[in-house]
Parts: sequence; C-alpha cells; structure tokens
Amino acid sequence: MVTFHTNHGDIVIKTFDDKAPETVKNFLDYCREGFYNNTIFHRVINGFMIQGGGFEPGM
Repeated sequence: MVTFHTNHGDIVIKTFDDKAPETVKNFLDYCREGFYNNTIFHRVINGFMIQGGGFEPGM
C-alpha cells in the first residue's frame, strides 16, 4: 500500500505485486525518488482511476 498525502486529504493506493511485479516496482521507485512530490492530479474519475504526476502547479 502507498499513501499520497495531498492538500485534499490522503489517497491510499493498493498495489498488486503478485500480478504486476515490474509495474509495482517501477511505481514504488518513482515514489521513493519523490517523482510525485508537488505534482497535481489532472484527471479523476470517481471509483475508477486518477492520473497525475505529469504536471506541476502553475503549468
């Protein structure tokens, strides 16, 4: 599990290490490196998915 702390509350993400080990490893590496720090979520579909990490405030 990964928790993103945002200015609108926490987002808890469940990873599926057994089904997608390389994808999970890549995602966790990005998290450890701070890639998502100070980025925004630019697309949210309730109950389905969120997208973020490609934009920063002010862009």
